[in-house]
Amino acid sequence: MSNSSPTRARVREVLPKLKIGRYQPGPTNSLTDVPGVLVHTQSIIRDPPHSTWEVRTGVTTILPRKDFFNQGCYAGYFRFNGSGEMTGVHWLDETGLLNSPIIITNSFAVGAAYTGVYEYCIGKYRNSKGICDWFLLPLIAETFDGIMSDIGALAVRSEDVVYGIEKASSDPVQEGNTGGGTGMLCQGFKGGTGSSSRLIEGLELDEGSGTKKPVTYTLGTLVQCNYGAQRDFRIGGVPVGRLFLEEDGKEIQSMGLSEDVDPNKPTGKKDGSIIIIIATSAPLHPVQLQRLAKRATVGLARVGGWGSNGSGDIFLAFSTAHEIPRDPDVNVSDDKPTVSQKIPVLEDTSINALFEAAADAVEEAIYNALCMAETMTGLGGKKVEALDLERVKAIMEKYL
Repeated sequence: MSNSSPTRARVREVLPKLKIGRYQPGPTNSLTDVPGVLVHTQSIIRDPPHSTWEVRTGVTTILPRKDFFNQGCYAGYFRFNGSGEMTGVHWLDETGLLNSPIIITNSFAVGAAYTGVYEYCIGKYRNSKGICDWFLLPLIAETFDGIMSDIGALAVRSEDVVYGIEKASSDPVQEGNTGGGTGMLCQGFKGGTGSSSRLIEGLELDEGSGTKKPVTYTLGTLVQCNYGAQRDFRIGGVPVGRLFLEEDGKEIQSMGLSEDVDPNKPTGKKDGSIIIIIATSAPLHPVQLQRLAKRATVGLARVGGWGSNGSGDIFLAFSTAHEIPRDPDVNVSDDKPTVSQKIPVLEDTSINALFEAAADAVEEAIYNALCMAETMTGLGGKKVEALDLERVKAIMEKYL
C-alpha cells in the first residue's frame, strides 16, 4: 500500500524557479498533449490474506491513436542497455511501422500483456467468418518490481490489458505510484510513472501557395522509472542525492538493498530499468524517430542514470503525423512497386529543436515520477520512502 505522505506535487510546483530547457510545456504538460494519443493506468494492490504476499504492480496502456489497428504510425526505438524487454521491435527494424498499443508493466507480466492485446484485437477485428486473417505483433515493455511486489503472483491478467485499451483517454497521465510504475523505485527513492510535454514552433510548406506557414508541433514523454542510486541523483545539475548523503551519513535506500549492504559494492541484484516513450505530432520517418529515441538518454543522464549492466533502458519514439493504412489499395499480385500516398517529412537539418525538447521532457518526466510518488510499504513489509520535497526545496533554494 501507499503510506500517507506529505502533499505531493509535480516538479514545476515544487521548484517554480527551476528551468528545464527553453521550450514551453503543452496545456497539461503530459504525453496526452500530443493530439490523438490516449493513455490509461491501472494499479493492482493486494495484501494478505487476499494474496500470499503483498502485490504492488499494474499496467500502463498507451494508444498511439484510437484506431491503432487499421492506421499505423511510424516508430523507432533505441536500446541504451539491454537487460530488459520490449517486444515487437524486430518488426520496427524491418518496417518502422507501429500497429499496436504500447503496454508497460512488470517483468513477469509480459506474456499476459501480449495475450491481452490479442484478446482485444481478436474480439474486435475478426472477419465476417469469425476468422483472424491479419498479422499483429504487440509491443510490450517491462521493468522489474519484485522488490516491492510479489512478482511471482502473476497478478496482471490479460483482461487488465483489454480494460486498459478500452478505457484509454486523453486525460493527463496519472503519475507516481500508478500503472506499470506502481511498485517501481527510482534513484534510491520511490519511483513510478511520470510524464511531460513540449511545444515546438516550426514551418510547413503550403502546397497551394508554395510558401512556408507556421505550425506548432507537440512532443510528449512518458517514463516508467525503476533505476539508479541516491548518490547519483541530480536536479538541474545540483547533486541533491549526494547532499542528502552528506547530511544523513548514508543512503536512505538503493534499489531494495538492506541497510547492512554497501550500495557502492556489487550485489548481483538487477539494478532496475527505465522505459521511455516519446510521442510527437511532427512528421518524422522511422530513422528520424530512432534518432529521437536516442535523445532520451540525455534526459536520463541529467537526473543520474548511466545504464548499468543489469538495467533495461529501452526507449521508443513514434509520430502521429501520418496514418499508414494496414491494407492500402494496392494489388500485390501485380508485382509493381506502388506509391499510394505522399508522406511529408521534416528536414533533417531542422530537427535539432525536437532533439532538444525530447531530452528536456524526459528529464522533467523523471522528476515528476519522483515528486508524485508516495512512500510505499510492500513485499514483506519493506518500506521505501518518497523523495522528501521539503528537503529538496531547502537544498535547491541555494542554487536557484
